[in-house]
Amino acid sequence: MKEITEKELINTYLHQHQIESIFNDELMPYLSLYSFDQGELVCSQGEPSQYLYVLVQGKLKIYTTSAEGKTLILSFKTPLEVVGDIEYVQGNDLINTVEAVSPVLMIGVHYRWLKKYGSDHSPLLNFLLKIITYKFCIKSNSLSFNLMYPVDVRLASYLLSVSFDESNTQFKGRLSTTHLKDAANLIGTSYRHLNRVIRKLCTQGLIERKSGFIHVKDRERLSKLANDNIYE
Repeated sequence: MKEITEKELINTYLHQHQIESIFNDELMPYLSLYSFDQGELVCSQGEPSQYLYVLVQGKLKIYTTSAEGKTLILSFKTPLEVVGDIEYVQGNDLINTVEAVSPVLMIGVHYRWLKKYGSDHSPLLNFLLKIITYKFCIKSNSLSFNLMYPVDVRLASYLLSVSFDESNTQFKGRLSTTHLKDAANLIGTSYRHLNRVIRKLCTQGLIERKSGFIHVKDRERLSKLANDNIYE
């Protein structure tokens, strides 16, 4: 994580996403812009939460880990998304792990300044209310809903999500074969079955496996298989 000190850049992103009003004049001096590299963790499940982050550029991967140590992907998020909102309201530790899929920019503010200057600022409170209620609406079905799809659909969706970022046309991601066990856990299948599905998709010409990576070969057909991507 790197902090970018250009205040004008913060104003640019606030204007771009039409969220200038959610932060009042007292909070503005305490806003910072943070960059995260591809693959970098923004926060980890179970750790103390201290910052509210607003995603303004890039793509995030959200996943959870059970008490038994099993991980499962919940969703991929693009702007405008908020990290640390539920934890701020509830006073809890971080609920999920959040990872940068592509290079990410986030506007961040420490909780202590939110509590001091934003606790009665209605535009901010309304913004958080909309974000949080939407999250609960989709999370109530996400775990069981995603697992209802066959593995080829889940894998296709995962590959599309880690390989492309619509807000950054220069980003062309790929999945390292060294991370296949993690990918199998995240989409809820076995490593052996995942490899069978990969071979099937390679035979169909949708993806290719070479030089230690899985590459998307036919994005359009993979998108059709993914049902327009169940994770986004």
